[in-house]
This record gives sequence, C-alpha cells and structure tokens, in this order.
Amino acid sequence: MVQDIEYIDEIFRLLRKELEKYNHPAVSRSKWDEIIHTPFTTLISCILSLRTKDEVTEQASIRLLKRYNAPEKLVKLSERQIQSLIYPVGFYKSKAKRIKEISKTLIDKYSGEVPKDFDELLKLKGVGRKTANIVMVYGHKKQGYLPIDTHCHRIPNRLGWIKTKTPQQTEKALRKILPEKYWDDFNHLFVRFGQTICVPVSPFCSRCPIRHYCKQVSVTKSR
Repeated sequence: MVQDIEYIDEIFRLLRKELEKYNHPAVSRSKWDEIIHTPFTTLISCILSLRTKDEVTEQASIRLLKRYNAPEKLVKLSERQIQSLIYPVGFYKSKAKRIKEISKTLIDKYSGEVPKDFDELLKLKGVGRKTANIVMVYGHKKQGYLPIDTHCHRIPNRLGWIKTKTPQQTEKALRKILPEKYWDDFNHLFVRFGQTICVPVSPFCSRCPIRHYCKQVSVTKSR
C-alpha cells in the first residue's frame, strides 16, 4: 500500500514536470481545433478512442463532431455516413451503430442530455466504467471519479502499489490508497506516461523520472 504522502507528492511532481512536453490524451483535451468538449462530445470521442491510437481518434472526432456535436444532429446520419466520417478507427462499423443508438437513447430517455449520474451513464449500451468515469471527469467536470484504462491499470501494478488483475479491481484498489487530490490528474498523467515512457513492452526505464520509486514488477526487459 502507498502510505507515505511525500512519496506520492514527489512522484506526481516529477511526472507533471516530465510530461509537460507531451500532449494530453485525446479524450481529456479541452478542445480540438473548433470542437469544444461537452459531455456529449466527450462521450462520443471516448467511444471512438477504444482500441484506437490518439491521433486517429482526434481526426475522426473532428470529422464527426465538428458538424454533428449534439445527439439531435448525429441521429439524423445513417450508419454508413457515420462510418465514413470515423474511419479508420478500430471497429468503426460497430462503433457507428453504437454511436447512433446512444444518440437516440439520449433523445428518447434523457431529453438529449448526457446523464450526470454515473449509474445512469452505465445504462447506455456500450458504456463501461472507464467511459463513464471519463465522461464524469472531463465532460461534466465532476470530482470523485477515477478513469482507469490499460495504462492506468498496468503502471500502478508495475510500480508495486497494488496487485490487481483487471482495471475494475485497480479502480477499487486505488480508491482506497490514492489521495483524492490526485484523482483529477491521475488518468491523463498515467496515460501519457504509459504511451511515451512506461510503455507495455520494454519500457524506457533509463529515462523514467520515477524509476527510483518503481519496483519494476513483471518487467523483464527495459531500455
């Protein structure tokens, strides 16, 4: 367990300093060109981002959401039209169907608004805990939520903070040991960290700013 608050302070200070040079993850950026983040655009961009590189997510989000930035606008598109706008995101055909379904549900059940209640978000087809947490944090600007993606799951285990097997277990474990003042920063810092330095295979330990605090759990080869 993480017990020494000064230890945590130092880790976050070093990460913030080192990662200033890198872009924020796509779904946590405040805007792309002319697209301002709203709960709806955050929700749709998060769905697009699943199993898709950030640069592809960003361009697909711009193409789709620059004009169709509300469920009432997006629901008028055919699945084929959505597909053409979001290609080549991963699983673009199934995502096009899901995006249209979600837009219709928001109109029919929520008056066109993205729910501000976490449990209501989970009722939307295809929305899991990661997406719901991201919408709460970056869409609704609510505190007290902890989005966990593959990087946010892998790195705390690699550091030796926790020992979990799934992102949901990681979220539950981190809620107990990570001071809440770090929750807002946690996702975008650790995603950037996991994309650039603490990568899944052969992490760049030689240039890691927090290597002295890392137990390197399951790291068999580093650079």
